Amino acid sequence: MPAQMQIESVPLADALGAEVHGIDLSVPLSGETVAAIRQTWLDHQVLVFRNQHLTDAQLTDFSRHFGDLDTVPGWEPFSPSGHPEVLIISNVRKDGATIGVLGDGEASWHTDMSYLDQPPPGSLLYSLEVPDTGGDTCFMSMYAALDALPTDIREAIRGKSLNHDSSHDSAGNLRSNHTAFEDVSGAPGAQHPIVRAHPETGRPALFLGRRLHAWIVGESVESSEALLDRIWEHCTRQEFTYCHQWQRGDLLMWDNRCTMHRRDPFDAQARRVMHRTQLKGDAPVRAAASA
Repeated sequence: MPAQMQIESVPLADALGAEVHGIDLSVPLSGETVAAIRQTWLDHQVLVFRNQHLTDAQLTDFSRHFGDLDTVPGWEPFSPSGHPEVLIISNVRKDGATIGVLGDGEASWHTDMSYLDQPPPGSLLYSLEVPDTGGDTCFMSMYAALDALPTDIREAIRGKSLNHDSSHDSAGNLRSNHTAFEDVSGAPGAQHPIVRAHPETGRPALFLGRRLHAWIVGESVESSEALLDRIWEHCTRQEFTYCHQWQRGDLLMWDNRCTMHRRDPFDAQARRVMHRTQLKGDAPVRAAASA
């Protein structure tokens, strides 16, 4: 019988993030418990569940409470056997080959796969092995960043869309199936509203993807770069962020529709193994003109 649990959440930062207590994610959950978790997620944007002990089947079962699961094209070889919806994030090598993706380097601020027409609305990441230091993951509230955005910048981006480059990864590396370009206005990728409406909360949020190779559609490259520099300088202020220091058994879930995240580098000789799921994509919708 599904378990109904009384959950408690403790905020982790002013802008976003909450640690959820009183729940074992390895067991079937009641509809009431799932609804409480979803509302807490919508309220805090990033949830942390400590001391979990999950199999890949249990991870996918929990993830499916929040939507259909998707796979990452091209990364199918890095899924555990029998669990195509799980992606291994790791720097560990076995028999000369990596067992996962994304290595040990820094990952700059980004929104997961925003270069797609339908980016994933959320992602979940479960830690199996973590280094003693480094590899922290930081999150940014795009609600809070928009709420505090200077009026002149808000007016400058009203009704505008951003092109999200698909040719480079979050570390800035050119993907193997793309060619280099000089003019960012010709970069491949999806175009999304800079200010989007969250489909569940209705709140407007900035939707920036990645800074590198971004272009405000219809602007000259020079004016686009200048405006984006101002936006990013504003958004990356500390008061909009929460930085998570991983422990083994942590499960994090974040709302891709109103947050961004980045990862600190760590010692290449240390082991870091994470298992990740992502929700099936939806198309961003422009916020109301008054947002």
